[in-house]
Amino acid sequence: MSTPVENPTPASWTFAEDYVSPSDAVAQARDEATVSGMTPVTTGEAAALKVLTKAIGAKHVVEIGTLMGATGLTFLEAMERDGILTSIDVEADNQIPAREFFQKAGFPTSRFRLIAGSPIEVMPKLRDGAYDIVYVAGDKLEYVEYVAGALRLLRHGGLLIVRDVLWHNKVADESDESDEAIIIREALEAVNQSESYTQALLPVGNGLLVAVKD
Repeated sequence: MSTPVENPTPASWTFAEDYVSPSDAVAQARDEATVSGMTPVTTGEAAALKVLTKAIGAKHVVEIGTLMGATGLTFLEAMERDGILTSIDVEADNQIPAREFFQKAGFPTSRFRLIAGSPIEVMPKLRDGAYDIVYVAGDKLEYVEYVAGALRLLRHGGLLIVRDVLWHNKVADESDESDEAIIIREALEAVNQSESYTQALLPVGNGLLVAVKD
């Protein structure tokens, strides 16, 4: 007789989230984001991103939402030695500490491009099918546009990774009609209805959608 699967307890969720510790560089960038009033990538998210990046041997990653550089460092640490990170953020001030963290961790400027500007305006200027991963964070109210633009940028077998897709338990609550919840649902539905992806929604951090471009 099979044993029914039980939902993880809060203790189990915490154990899973903290199971793999980030590098010192990522931990420092996370701390800086927290001090600045931002919500940084969780340790569980960072571990998942590192595994996914290494699994596909990623060399070219687009990141939407630089913040203080914690996710960018995670990608740089996991990418091939000649990998290049392209990180876009509408706030140039978010990229100043990110650049400092990248260089402090030993990554030369040739390994990353920090583009200050609207992702909706920048993404169309990037090359078709040239990227192994497109990581979507940034403005939740623009998620639909980010997801739409990612399809063109990804190579076949590349990964679309979307952060915060559970959004504080609001997305799963159909009665919640807050703007962020509605837009995230629309972005998820766009991926769900697309014939271009094979996907999974991971309950790590605040929810992480991972979709492989077929």
